[in-house]
Amino acid sequence: MDETDLRYLEDEDSPGMKTIKGATMGLAVGTIWGTIVASWHDVPRVERSVALPGLIRTLKMCGNYGLTFAAVGGIYVGVEQLVQKQRMKRDFINGAVGGFVAGASIYGFKGDVFLPFKLLI
Repeated sequence: MDETDLRYLEDEDSPGMKTIKGATMGLAVGTIWGTIVASWHDVPRVERSVALPGLIRTLKMCGNYGLTFAAVGGIYVGVEQLVQKQRMKRDFINGAVGGFVAGASIYGFKGDVFLPFKLLI
């Protein structure tokens, strides 16, 4: 394929559709990661004989990770597309701004604003 053909296929999606795709991928990956993390945690002794509380705890963990990853993916792609549209350039700065805004908004929302400083101490 020629470069112009690849460029035509690449810009087929609108910025809104790319944002939805980023959030959907984040939801899928986060849910899978939540399942893995939930399987690593030991079930309390009280819940070992009863399946329902353990299942509910696992589903809550999958949902929390899924929604967090979906928010990060959606914010990242949305801001990246917005910056690309405003600057009318396609370079690494768009991704850097998107990553900064996604990370800052998720850390701020979860209340872990000083997490990097806590890790240093």
